[in-house]
Amino acid sequence: MISFDPKELSTGRLHGYLLSAVAPRPIAFASTMDANGNPNLSPFSFFNVFSANPPIMIFSPARRVRDNTIKHTLENVEAVKEVVINVVNYDIVHQMSLSSTEYPEDVNEFEKTGLTMLPSDMVKPFRVAESPVQFECKVNDIIHLGTEGGAGNLVICEVVKLHIADEVMNADNTINQEALDLVARAGGSYYSRAKKGFFEIPKPLRTLGIGVDSLPEHVRNSMILTGNNLGMLANVEALPSEEEVNQFIKDISKRYPEIETASHREKHKIARNYLSYGDVESAWKLLLS
Repeated sequence: MISFDPKELSTGRLHGYLLSAVAPRPIAFASTMDANGNPNLSPFSFFNVFSANPPIMIFSPARRVRDNTIKHTLENVEAVKEVVINVVNYDIVHQMSLSSTEYPEDVNEFEKTGLTMLPSDMVKPFRVAESPVQFECKVNDIIHLGTEGGAGNLVICEVVKLHIADEVMNADNTINQEALDLVARAGGSYYSRAKKGFFEIPKPLRTLGIGVDSLPEHVRNSMILTGNNLGMLANVEALPSEEEVNQFIKDISKRYPEIETASHREKHKIARNYLSYGDVESAWKLLLS
């Protein structure tokens, strides 16, 4: 067994060990609002429920390891002491991942991810309509654990209202865990689907993904592509060139002789298949043809 003194490890290395060993972790998909009323949406896996009476949840937007800056979520809950914690199921995991891209503070992550803003009843921040369980919370306290990169900030939240989708409820008004289909965070690019085990999602770009709001209309409004599909497509910095698209179509026409005259619907079905294997580049070339 290898042993370490935390003080002798770089923060980045220690951070990696902690995230890989303490896993899988539930995800707080936190919706906040700044003092000017601008919405923000970001995921945090330093999160759990800590009390039922009163109902208390705690999540921690840590200071960034690489440059010791703080996240918009922390700034927002310090200015407007309210938050909605939305749970993450498999159906929205790629859109959730895209929201962790570090967009400027004036960018609405709901629009970038293609998720729907649903007004809350008791707090100002919006709920994520696609999330199967949403907790409206008041922020009771914020405890700063340090001033250096990697330091956590415990946001202690009291649940003032919760919303549970009908489709995840049993007849006796308990939650059906299999229907809920929650996703948790692990180390590196790993996630865990509660009923199926580990899978990977490439980390969002350090540069900015184009976002769902920048997708061509026929893609954004597709009846074939799922929210996860859109999240994958939106996490690219730039689209393939016309030359790349033409060459791709030429290459695959041997397998799909009718591809050049295929409808959007038919192309979307094939693109969805490419995405199921994580081949975003081929999916984009097909969708742009």
